[in-house]
Amino acid sequence: MWKRPDGQWKYSACPARPLFLIFRKYFFMRPAALLIFFFTIVFSPSCKQASTTGAGYSGWAAYAGTKDGSRYSSNEQINTENVPSLQLAWTYSSKDRDTGNRSQNQCNPIVVDGILYGTSPRLKLFALNAATGEQKWIFDPATEDSVSSGDPYAYFKVNRGVMYWQDKSGRDKRIFYSAGARTFAINADDGKPIRSFGNNGFIDLSEQLDREATTNPFVVATTPGIIYQDIMIMGSRVAESADGAPGHIRAYDVRTGARKWIFHTIPHPGEAGYDDWPDKDAWKKLGGANNWAGMSLDEKRGILFVPTGSISGDFYGGFRKGSNLFGNSLIALEAATGKYLWHFQTVHHDLWDRDLPANPNLVTLHMDGKTIDAVAQITKHGYIFIFDRVSGKPVFPVEEKPVPINGLPGEEAWPTQPIPTLPEPFARQQFTEADVSDLTPGVHQDMLEKFRKVKHGVMFHPPSKEGSWIFPGFDGGGEWGGAAVDQETGIMYVHSTELPWSLTMIDIPEKKTGNGSTKEAGQTVYNKYCLSCHGADMKGNGSSYPSLLETGKKYNETTLRRIIENGKNMMPGFRQLTDDEKKSLSAFLLNSAAGETGPVITAAEAREPATAAGSVVTKSILDEVPYTMTGYNRFLDKNGYPGIKPPWGTLNAVDLNSGKLLWKVPVGEYRELTERGIPPTGTEGYGGPLVTRGGLVFIAASKDAKFRAFDKKTGKVLWETELPVPGYATPATYEVDGVQYVVIACGGGKIGSKSGDQWLAFALPKH
Repeated sequence: MWKRPDGQWKYSACPARPLFLIFRKYFFMRPAALLIFFFTIVFSPSCKQASTTGAGYSGWAAYAGTKDGSRYSSNEQINTENVPSLQLAWTYSSKDRDTGNRSQNQCNPIVVDGILYGTSPRLKLFALNAATGEQKWIFDPATEDSVSSGDPYAYFKVNRGVMYWQDKSGRDKRIFYSAGARTFAINADDGKPIRSFGNNGFIDLSEQLDREATTNPFVVATTPGIIYQDIMIMGSRVAESADGAPGHIRAYDVRTGARKWIFHTIPHPGEAGYDDWPDKDAWKKLGGANNWAGMSLDEKRGILFVPTGSISGDFYGGFRKGSNLFGNSLIALEAATGKYLWHFQTVHHDLWDRDLPANPNLVTLHMDGKTIDAVAQITKHGYIFIFDRVSGKPVFPVEEKPVPINGLPGEEAWPTQPIPTLPEPFARQQFTEADVSDLTPGVHQDMLEKFRKVKHGVMFHPPSKEGSWIFPGFDGGGEWGGAAVDQETGIMYVHSTELPWSLTMIDIPEKKTGNGSTKEAGQTVYNKYCLSCHGADMKGNGSSYPSLLETGKKYNETTLRRIIENGKNMMPGFRQLTDDEKKSLSAFLLNSAAGETGPVITAAEAREPATAAGSVVTKSILDEVPYTMTGYNRFLDKNGYPGIKPPWGTLNAVDLNSGKLLWKVPVGEYRELTERGIPPTGTEGYGGPLVTRGGLVFIAASKDAKFRAFDKKTGKVLWETELPVPGYATPATYEVDGVQYVVIACGGGKIGSKSGDQWLAFALPKH
């Protein structure tokens, strides 16, 4: 560690740098000293190692910056002293946002050889001059016959980044990225599909799952996979209803698209973890345990780290008894073969949608005189689990603590849950009456009444008809923006939303079968598939899930049927419905065909027994689910503010070496509250931070559409600027021609924000 002339302490593994400070003042008087200094730089082994490490973090060539997921940059041209001078360098617009304010852009771009590769709200892939923002080429997946492929809305879904690969000669350069179920191979030089890859330029992620007869074929990719040598390793997003597809991890040949290996996250007979399942046919009929949040790679050791979500069927698990391995787990695999190495399950028998929300961070820690190559995984509920990368042994003790088990009839909640003793949580862990908002006396009383209607407030209380508080909320705590780790200090920086949500279960309304109106039958379908997101009143929640009350004013029957079948934005598709179910659901949503009668055939009745290996088709797994939730309900006051005392959105610094929370500061503000003299509260938000050697943490994420730079030592805001719409994405930084840039995608669209399609890059002024 050494001190720079500006007074900041700096960490370095290279002894030549502090030596330089000693010898520089004697340079003109003692030339021999300079000669000694020169040989020290050239031949010092530790200096060479530091140079190699620094070069690894000077660019942004992979999702999250590097394959270790650190979101760290060694660039320091922009630093704590000059960041107030940061100004807009260029903007880029694809001009394809959804004017209905539902499109988003969550992309974290990559930069290779001065070219920035990113995606637009409609999932167009583009290449820009990273120094000017000038477009070099653009690829539109909608031109690839997506309508006839059956998914005309593939390009309305979410994409968080892309992958880059080139052969040893450097002549074959490819960008891999996903639009819906398709993962394309695109020539990095000209933006043309590489037709020799897969099926004329793409692979379909809904295929080759080793259980082709899945009841719900919805399989897409939102977060990019990872490249190891000449293979591309992919996760997926699947439906979260009980009939969701399995979330197996698959690797493909980067040249041909042929599948190289598969790891079954719901184990097959004879595989690791199979004996953990009481139901030996679970692998045939259950889904989920998918990696939608991204992966990280120890490239030197060839170890892949895969965080997973829950087994499909989020809030009732009576049909999936046991701990539900490998759901909610961090899994270490041999990257070349998919061979199982170790795992740790962070939530047993998940009933609260506690998916692992982001790719983990690889970091080297220094504890008690020992060096530990570790992997750190954030969670939605505000904990950080840290493990030895090779052995999987927790770095800090993890305790199995008793939790309530008095769930719904038929449920078998797990009696304990793992809680790390350290690091300290980065989000509050309790929500009590004392925490209810008191912005005004009237608001306080109103929110207290609402608070008391929900019976259970202890974390991990099983879902019930009396209601439970989910805090941190369903979206975290930690979320898909991920955490940044300073590779020199081992300090993690993580964004957290601190907003309670309520979870209340009800019996699935009685089915209306036989001779009834098409609309009545449609309501039965709605109750089964749509109620949990859009609510019994069809009003949604005003942010993530829109109201369906005026569907007939927005769509005709043809358009609505396409959305039902294929999904749009974050909504999954429901191709598994029969034609009669789609027709009746459309009629119900469009408020038409009120007098039409006739027999209604359910999806379970319409399915024919399949003969494919590993299929079970006696009836839909959904028929084993007797309950549904009343909706994803944020705890908001009448003015739209969170019903808990601030802060509502925070940036947190956690020392992973000691496990101590160093500081917590709000991210974002409501200007009208600030003008009333209320200190900045932070806002709900999405998107992660990046940390730099220059002493800065950059983050957008907040609902107030600001982009900020914080001092990484103190949490003080050193710079902020207004964005056209909120930047619900993780920023990137890189250097081109001696100039450091910081870039952010401004997509908005979430939590009631206006949608946008701009990319903004910032740099220091040229002198």
